[in-house]
Amino acid sequence: MDRIATFRSFIEKSPADPFPRYGLAMELKGRGQLADAQLAFAELMASFPDYVATYLMAGGTAVALGQRAEAAVIYRKGIEVATQRGDTHARGELDSALAELAPT
Repeated sequence: MDRIATFRSFIEKSPADPFPRYGLAMELKGRGQLADAQLAFAELMASFPDYVATYLMAGGTAVALGQRAEAAVIYRKGIEVATQRGDTHARGELDSALAELAPT
């Protein structure tokens, strides 16, 4: 069974666990299937909006797809979630990613 099928199987078995969905999105991104990864990240953000790790990777995927405005929206939402959860490390990474989008 390939990794994508494995992640899908884990999602079926544990639909309340965000990690297999994150793993699926990351696997798709790693394979260069960016549109599919973007969809997987969007589903993850909709189902588990407090899963902070999603926002940096989802924003990066949007950047890779040339969707800089969408990436900024994702990073800002991630900053909000990281702040609410007290995750200063993720907040810093998201702040940096957002700053990199600013025109120079």
